Amino acid sequence: MAGQSHYTLPRPEFDRPVKLLIVVAPYYRDIADGMLEGARAEIEACGGTHETVEVPGALEVPTAIGIADRQSNFDGYVALGCVIRGETTHYDTVCNDSSRALQLLGLQGLCIGNGILTVENHQQAAVRADPADQNKGGGAAAAALHLIALARKWGGQRKGVGFRPASDEYQIAGQTKGPSTA
Repeated sequence: MAGQSHYTLPRPEFDRPVKLLIVVAPYYRDIADGMLEGARAEIEACGGTHETVEVPGALEVPTAIGIADRQSNFDGYVALGCVIRGETTHYDTVCNDSSRALQLLGLQGLCIGNGILTVENHQQAAVRADPADQNKGGGAAAAALHLIALARKWGGQRKGVGFRPASDEYQIAGQTKGPSTA
């Protein structure tokens, strides 16, 4: 229910800078702008940097994150958008498929904060997007930052994003093979 308070984890700290990509679908520009403001403030509060790209809609957000993962060097990602229920079942498709795609990317080791709002009306979205109210953009950025902290804790210092091995490593039956040190 809206208006109830919830526990928020303390902000993670980093010994070296973090760089995040914010992927936003600005279909509802006013909602997207509020979420962007909250996400950027949260990342900057951790001393992180960010870039922002826009995509047409919520369904394109996971695809953009997948492309960025393969072709860039971000530590994590913030997915932002808003889906408001309409008169058809398209709402269900967009909500379910965008969420499922982000979850699958996360299970592959990407550090993603999902800030795609799924609401009944514009008023619900406005409350959730407002940085001075529910600040779901800031919450999505915080989620990505916490996952980056875990990845760094458990993954050691490696190239790439999340748990993906560096390009000069590969695994065979649980053994890590890398370049010869001889």
